Amino acid sequence: MENNIDVKRHSLAHILAQAVLELRPEAKLGMGPAIENGFYYDFDITSAISTEDLPKINAKMIEIIESDIRFEKSDVSIDEAKQIFAEKPYKLEIVKDLQAGGATMVTVYKSGNFTDLCHGPHISSTSEINVDGFRLTRVAGAYWKNNEKNKQLQRVYGVAFESKEELSKHLENIEEAQKRDHRKLGRDLDLFTFHEEAPGMVFWHDKGIKVVDRLVDRWRAIQAKHGYKEVRFPNMLDVELWKRSGHYEHYQYSMFFTDNEGKKLALRPMDCPGAILYYGEDIRSYNELPLKLSELGTVFRNENSGELHGLFRVQQITQDDAHVFVTPEQIEDQVAEIINIMEDIYKPFNMKREIFLSTKPVKAMGSDEMWSKAEAALRSALDRAGVAYGIKDKDGAFYGPKIDVHINDSLGRSWQMGTVQLDFFMPQQFGINYIAEDGTKKTPVIIHRALMGSLERFVGILTEHYAGAFPTWLAPVQAVIIPVSEKHNGYACSIVDKLTGEGVRAEVDSTNETLGKKIRAGEIQKIPLLLIVGDREVEAKTVALRSREKGDEGSVSIDELTERINSDKQ
Repeated sequence: MENNIDVKRHSLAHILAQAVLELRPEAKLGMGPAIENGFYYDFDITSAISTEDLPKINAKMIEIIESDIRFEKSDVSIDEAKQIFAEKPYKLEIVKDLQAGGATMVTVYKSGNFTDLCHGPHISSTSEINVDGFRLTRVAGAYWKNNEKNKQLQRVYGVAFESKEELSKHLENIEEAQKRDHRKLGRDLDLFTFHEEAPGMVFWHDKGIKVVDRLVDRWRAIQAKHGYKEVRFPNMLDVELWKRSGHYEHYQYSMFFTDNEGKKLALRPMDCPGAILYYGEDIRSYNELPLKLSELGTVFRNENSGELHGLFRVQQITQDDAHVFVTPEQIEDQVAEIINIMEDIYKPFNMKREIFLSTKPVKAMGSDEMWSKAEAALRSALDRAGVAYGIKDKDGAFYGPKIDVHINDSLGRSWQMGTVQLDFFMPQQFGINYIAEDGTKKTPVIIHRALMGSLERFVGILTEHYAGAFPTWLAPVQAVIIPVSEKHNGYACSIVDKLTGEGVRAEVDSTNETLGKKIRAGEIQKIPLLLIVGDREVEAKTVALRSREKGDEGSVSIDELTERINSDKQ
């Protein structure tokens, strides 16, 4: 059963289509579902809809809503549906697709003079919608059926909530999110850029690398504490391997291929087959399990150009991956340990997290018995760890169920991050085993685990979460020393030498600018600590500290400052 607000959003999509048809009768209708926080509808229309048209369409939608029009559901035969939508080519195409899939009946909804093909559900009457709780927001292009070979339609988006207050808060968050756009901040803060010569692949700058390195340093320290061995495997492997693992069937249309001396190779879309080949190099004993392998794996996805979006959707992806080979008896302990690792990974970022158990998808590999066993094992591990979790039905990986981690950023947006996947399928597929205590050969289970997920995406999320003002431990430059005049440059440089010697990321602003402009430049670059040095500081061997959080903090010694910065290490 859908939430009431989702039903209203779905109904608003129909009202949007009805409003556009009343204003632009020539428009041909595509599809219009509810989506997170709102709805959209696709139109094929000769005279393009512009942003300036949205208030007029919005007003027409309010007029329809206030007319108290009822939604009437009917189940009709395929032949009847073809007659109803004979003059609506996109709807007719959907009807024919449904017929090809074996359908003999379809559902339509009528509201006033408007009829649409839809499975529902809808509200009883348009009057149930709060006219102050929705707004049309933007127009974008979208290919019919999301296929770039098809015609591009116009997609009109709207947002909708139960109340005016919720809508206002959401619109404020959208405005704030635009200010925090990681693509703009990435350029402004000299973190990263993108170029057409390498679509969807990140050009990391020195400062961006420093942020990534801090995350990787924490990741490595946490892995080491829990006994993981770091490995690294080839990025390009024989296509036959990907067919054996099942990845080819599920990812072939988003994989990069090449030929070498008659052999077809592919850049890896996932890391796991390399770890499995490594495991199979030796005869393994139960005494070696759990075998914990961590890898900063580079994977590749051949995405359509229209789907690429800064660090959030790239073609070259760095995953904080791990594969844990276990006996069936070790599953619960290891999943519980991974949940603890997860807590360590996310702890510094002050983000609320949610956990979900994702179950068997429609396109799955392996037996029902195997899936039941895997899902039961994950449920038991979550229950044992005392973790509250929801269910994402039919959203598991093709080879096994998984635990999904969602985090909420400072704007309340939810992001799916890490996954913990339980895999009985691939060990059987590759024929790997271990010698059990009784001397028999048994098949291990693999726990696939990536907690930050994509490092690129995680940096993008953190950039927007902090609006570029990274905490001191994560900031690419932790301190900038600002000499009041040129004669203080020598002292400023000596401070940098001492700070960098203690592991602090510090720089000198020796530009020929006024003190005020230098301070302003440091603030624009969101530097956590500005250290001002003049005659008084040179004589006292101190600095005048100006912090991003507290403003002017007065005079501090270099030793005190170093201790303060290094105590903030996570």
